[in-house]
Amino acid sequence: MRIRDRIRELRRVKASQLRPHPKNWRRHPAAQQDALRGLLAEIGYADALLARELPDGSLQLIDGHLRAETTPDVEVPVLVVDLDDQEAAKLLALHDPLAGLAETDEDVLADLLEDVETQNESLQAVLDRMLSGSEKSALEDSPEDSRPDVPIPDVFQVVVECRDEPEQKALFERLTAEGFSCRLLVL
Repeated sequence: MRIRDRIRELRRVKASQLRPHPKNWRRHPAAQQDALRGLLAEIGYADALLARELPDGSLQLIDGHLRAETTPDVEVPVLVVDLDDQEAAKLLALHDPLAGLAETDEDVLADLLEDVETQNESLQAVLDRMLSGSEKSALEDSPEDSRPDVPIPDVFQVVVECRDEPEQKALFERLTAEGFSCRLLVL
């Protein structure tokens, strides 16, 4: 079997400039968002987001939507792939479910978790659930009032409705040239 390398390059891109995939089907519960913020605070970025370049030169996310939303003002590592619309849709549909098919070796996991320490309550809750054998629900079933307070900075935004894509592009270019952090959305 011939396996193609579809990665064109690694770029560092401001997360707010990445376009979310319109067919992103994953939703991220508050407990997962809190745990991600905790992991980013303790470790930082240690994995690249995955995106493809669109004809207009913008980058459309395939994997990493929550990371991009969580850190919009951060320059993040992005693997740029050469996938077309259909290939991107296939990867978007299968990327996470394939990882979810992995089975757990409980003994190896327990040994690994002995070496993992955190000061973050959200991450500790995930680790505790993993140790109790319920790793699949490690980010689920967290009552709203039991979640720790995680500081979320205020973000002030303006949504502008444009007549068409050329007007949207022109406004985006003008505002980014003026130093504003912008992202393009089609609703």
